[in-house]
Amino acid sequence: MVGAARSGVALALHLASTGEKVRVADRKPAGELQATLAQMPPGVEYRLGGYDESALDGVDIVYASPGVPWDSELLNQARARGIQVSSEIDLFLRLCRGTVVGITGTNGKTTTTALAGEVLAAGDRHVIVGGNIGDTVLDRVGEITPKHWVVLELSSFQLESVENPRLHVGVILNITPDHLDRHRTLERYVDLKARAIDRSDFAVLNGRDPIVKELASRAHGQVVWLDRHQPQPPMPLPGRHNMENALAAAAVGRIAGLSDDAINAAIRSFKGVEHRLELVGEWAGARWYNDSKATNPDAGRVALSAFPGAPVILIAGGYGGGFELGDWVADVLARTEAVILLGASADELAQALKSHPKVIRAQTLEEAVSIAAGLARRGSVVLLSPAYKSFDMFKDFEDRGNQFKDLVRRRFAA
Repeated sequence: MVGAARSGVALALHLASTGEKVRVADRKPAGELQATLAQMPPGVEYRLGGYDESALDGVDIVYASPGVPWDSELLNQARARGIQVSSEIDLFLRLCRGTVVGITGTNGKTTTTALAGEVLAAGDRHVIVGGNIGDTVLDRVGEITPKHWVVLELSSFQLESVENPRLHVGVILNITPDHLDRHRTLERYVDLKARAIDRSDFAVLNGRDPIVKELASRAHGQVVWLDRHQPQPPMPLPGRHNMENALAAAAVGRIAGLSDDAINAAIRSFKGVEHRLELVGEWAGARWYNDSKATNPDAGRVALSAFPGAPVILIAGGYGGGFELGDWVADVLARTEAVILLGASADELAQALKSHPKVIRAQTLEEAVSIAAGLARRGSVVLLSPAYKSFDMFKDFEDRGNQFKDLVRRRFAA
């Protein structure tokens, strides 16, 4: 196994339970992996703090974590030796006996995956939700029967590691440039997303998205246009994007044979997903939202569009580069009254937003929260929607969002 992340733990536990010998290779030293290593089964062999081609000696199959580039040197060396290269999600899909719904897209897939799970749970079959949403599924494959629905959030990294995914329902919400530092071209990124429908029985597509609309010709099965779904579900979360997420979940429910009443009731009671336009709370008439999962400018634009007319105080910035910022900058100029910048991209964003009347730099997230609290007034929306990844200052977007929520709640604790 290459990479000792969450999927690596699930893989190691599963393989060990079947009697396989497991070797784990990771570039991080043991000291940075203590929490992960504590979850590993006994008997695992480790190559930590770096590795070379000798890590492949005596190996029958290599499993790569999603964070390992599919064309990395070690994986290519394995292929050159004739060793099969696979992944946790690939193994799961080969073993899973349930009916699988795979949901992908640049933005909105976490919310839609959770929402589709809620909708399907309104029926009479058991539902398991997982994948890129945060919960591994390989560790539950033994409990899944042909009567289960399995709803998976599938990232481009995961789809890349499954050459021919066979899904009952493949959903593509939208496609805008992302992860091009790994996939290199938009064409490659689009091709990976399209794998969700190459062999699916149903392809749920968003006809409002021009790139997704063109993928209908790749669909193996019946095409269902989510934007044409009637009746419109009563989505309780703000923003047009959330209505599209609800339409996708409703389309999945209709394919599953659920009634419109059952579908609408499930959507109406949906509380949202952590770190995605998550309401942290309201203090002195100002609402604070955690949208830490907005890890690219398009996701940031989606969040800004959710509060038309409200005075928005935006906290943005983070790790990454190569983004086309023009549309994001235009939305920030039009929709915010103040912007607080932090992280590695702060200099670039400050230059891009030089015509904005109020741009403030913060060195830490705590300072950003303090500045925002000083600017907020009754009716304000304080929005953490970074539009960049988190790795410059945080472990991941969840760590960033959790720190934000903790700082906000501690500040206003009575």
